[in-house]
Amino acid sequence: MAFQSLSERLQETFKKLKGKGRLTEADVNEALREVRLALLEADVNFKVVKEFVNSVRAKAVGDEVLTSLTPAQHVVKIVRDELASLMGGQNAKIQIAHKPPTVIMMVGLQGSGKTTTSAKLANHFKAQGRRSLLVAGDIYRPAAIKQLQVLGDKLDVPVFQMGEQKPPAIARAALESARRNGQDLVIIDTAGRLHINDELMQELEQIKAGVEPHEILLVVDAMTGQDAVAVADTFHKRLGLSGVVLTKLDGDTRGGAALSVRQVTGCPIKFAGIGEKLDALEPFHPDRMADRILGMGDVLTLIEKAQATMDADEAKRLQEKLKSADFDLNDFLSQLRQFKKMGPIDQVMGMIPGFDKMSKKMKGQMDFDEKDLVFAEAIINSMNARERANPEIMDGSRRKRVARGSGTSVQEVNRLLKQFEQTRKLVRQFSDWEKTAKKGGKKRRLPKFPFM
Repeated sequence: MAFQSLSERLQETFKKLKGKGRLTEADVNEALREVRLALLEADVNFKVVKEFVNSVRAKAVGDEVLTSLTPAQHVVKIVRDELASLMGGQNAKIQIAHKPPTVIMMVGLQGSGKTTTSAKLANHFKAQGRRSLLVAGDIYRPAAIKQLQVLGDKLDVPVFQMGEQKPPAIARAALESARRNGQDLVIIDTAGRLHINDELMQELEQIKAGVEPHEILLVVDAMTGQDAVAVADTFHKRLGLSGVVLTKLDGDTRGGAALSVRQVTGCPIKFAGIGEKLDALEPFHPDRMADRILGMGDVLTLIEKAQATMDADEAKRLQEKLKSADFDLNDFLSQLRQFKKMGPIDQVMGMIPGFDKMSKKMKGQMDFDEKDLVFAEAIINSMNARERANPEIMDGSRRKRVARGSGTSVQEVNRLLKQFEQTRKLVRQFSDWEKTAKKGGKKRRLPKFPFM
């Protein structure tokens, strides 16, 4: 995940700060020196780092903070607020035209992920009930048109193309087509180059003049670091960008682009690509990202993901199961499948406040990846209906048969059954706790969660 090294450095710095009790100005300056080094190592623009540190220092060395009973928490809050402000403060949404269609022009260098991001954006708006038209405006890159058509077919979103005619003419014709067919959005995938040149910019300026887009979004590969900021600055001066989309933010990047581009160009980051799948595009929330960087989790995004992926009827059925404590492997499998829909497991777990600390205490026991869920599903699918409904009948011979059928080992089958028993025990504890609470009985602590 992006920001991982930065997050670890900052959390370690503030951990030392919290251990000091009352703070002096020297303590704050020492902590800010560590913050400055962490940001520079994350490839944040040096001018941005200087302004950021000066702004935090001005707010952190006042009497209100230094004489507070919890000065370290005050400093962390100041840094959190400044990080959010650095990335734009609040989520910047796409401006939808009062009179459709809304025209969105996607620009960027070759290899930044414009074509895939255009399709992801169409999928994002399709989930909101809007009808999009993808426009194949990249006539230079081999197979670019075909790639967009394949992506459009996967999403059941129409793709407008006119072969190798001039891109400005293609854009104008696509806009007319969208008006005739009642499409809400026109998303134009434009051509890129390996580097910025005048020929590229002139063509983009002609497209802009021809269709007058409501949004011009620059697609930037987050792994390019500070180079992304220079690219954004150049595009903004020539085209007047309305926003930025950062791709590959799920990769092992230092995150410098996300922390610099807004401050240098004034353009908000509107979306972040967090994976290769067509649903792996998230609205960018600066305040939530600041929370993630400081190890505070991102509960709001976690809730939104759950609401978007969980089937309401299935959730209600499971709720009734929980209340009756009648929870079997069929329900366990259903939960696993719902969980898989929420996205890559490391990203989902990273949104839970304090999960990183919990994982370190468990010394790697809480390191999970997608294959763990695949194996769990395969194991349960290899059981017959009676075994799923009554896991307690799983003796040694049955476990060997299930291991052979699922392509796993007996140890993996044993581990899954143990995790299921922990989950079922938890369900029963909650059921008992709820019944006691309803009867007005003595309040007890909520049961602790095992991972599953």
